[in-house]
Amino acid sequence: MKTVFINCSPKKRFCASAYFLFLQRLFVGGQKVTVRLRTPADYDRVLEQIADAQAVVFGMPLYVDGVPSHVLRFMEEMETFCKQNGLSLSVYCVANNGFIEGRQNEPLMQVLQNFCIRAGLVWGGGVGIGGGVMLNVTRILFVVDIALLVINTVLSIVNTGNLFPVDAWISFGTNALLLLYFNLGVLFYLARMGSSIRKGGPCGKKYTRILLPSFVFILFADIFFVIISVLQGGIFRGWLAKK
Repeated sequence: MKTVFINCSPKKRFCASAYFLFLQRLFVGGQKVTVRLRTPADYDRVLEQIADAQAVVFGMPLYVDGVPSHVLRFMEEMETFCKQNGLSLSVYCVANNGFIEGRQNEPLMQVLQNFCIRAGLVWGGGVGIGGGVMLNVTRILFVVDIALLVINTVLSIVNTGNLFPVDAWISFGTNALLLLYFNLGVLFYLARMGSSIRKGGPCGKKYTRILLPSFVFILFADIFFVIISVLQGGIFRGWLAKK
């Protein structure tokens, strides 16, 4: 069985869609191919991969309560391609948004379901994830934790000859368990959808979120987006740009 994972994020790197598709791949067997969909130049390459596939998994962010515009244009091409070649793929989706409510992805799921009906494809369902941006940050923090563990271990070996610094390992283990807890809902539903993909059956639409109290999420989200807006020029660009 061949499953094609389509990363539909317009971002070039560090996108949440890539992270969630990576997790979804862990629960799917058989031949697995991941492709990027950012511009019309990607259409032929993606369509070539789905020509002999049994399942397609779209991974995308929620834009204005719907499917990103560049994905909509591709879906028109995919509809024509599937009809001309008599394809009856099973289509699944992993959608994420910056809000904490996973159910915010419901309109996007409806668009994909209607697309499958129109294109003669099998709608397998999907997982809608709330707090996708923050969950994506957790994987970056996990990499940072690994780097800190390595540094502390090297320093411990150099200074004391101890290969296993207890404090460093306790700190790493605590942070790892915390990050795992945040992702538990996502892992649970992706595992269930992975089982459905392997069997070629439907999984329905499921919604989950980062396992964090809403008031805590809102506080950290506000701080995070203010910092990002400053670093990317959201504030200073307006001051310094030519009028």
